Amino acid sequence: MSDKLSTAIIISGAFIAIGLSLTGYFASQTLYNAKVALNTAEVKGLAERRVKADRANWSVSFSIAGSKQSAVPALYKKTEENQNKIISILKENGLEDNEITPGVIDYYYNEYRDDNQKLIEERHTLTGRINIETDKVDQLSKIRTQVNKLIAQGIQVNNPNPSYRFTRLNEIKPEMLSEATKNARIAANEFAENAGATVGGIRSARQGNFFVRDAGEEYGDTAKIEKDVRVVTTITFYLKD
Repeated sequence: MSDKLSTAIIISGAFIAIGLSLTGYFASQTLYNAKVALNTAEVKGLAERRVKADRANWSVSFSIAGSKQSAVPALYKKTEENQNKIISILKENGLEDNEITPGVIDYYYNEYRDDNQKLIEERHTLTGRINIETDKVDQLSKIRTQVNKLIAQGIQVNNPNPSYRFTRLNEIKPEMLSEATKNARIAANEFAENAGATVGGIRSARQGNFFVRDAGEEYGDTAKIEKDVRVVTTITFYLKD
């Protein structure tokens, strides 16, 4: 092999080696930049509040029954009297006209016959209902006790538990979202510290739904005056070396 040919081969090999080296450098640099661009941490931030219901809905029903058609007019009059007694108790204990809505008095007729279709008994029933919507949530326990005393007077009253609701969620949303974001950053800082990095700006954020539940309960949101409000945000932070 001539000296010129050997020199050409050596030079050609050097350029190939340099080319491969540069290719490897640019490839690794590209991978490094891609890794830096995706160097993020996704964390969740929780915020909770204990709040008090500010609205209550309550319904009181009452009924009276008789066994003769001729007694229906008297039954209707008695039903109206019972309705007025209940409304008086409600007002005496602090409720106002705009919080009380009397319903229509309903009439039901049932008859009972034997195997020969002979009439054995007939039943005429009148029922009424009074709906209450109020922000006086603390007073309802006392008012319900007073209404139940009508039972001792022979009035058939159905007095179920009110439904308690929290309606001012929009007032506390901004503060809770801010708190959830701060808690998410705390979690990201802990993660970054373990990874030998620092937390940068927010890449993306997803707000979870706000949940209102009866205090201390996993399900149900109308039985208790005390409520727990909860929101979880999912935030992706950039991490810096």
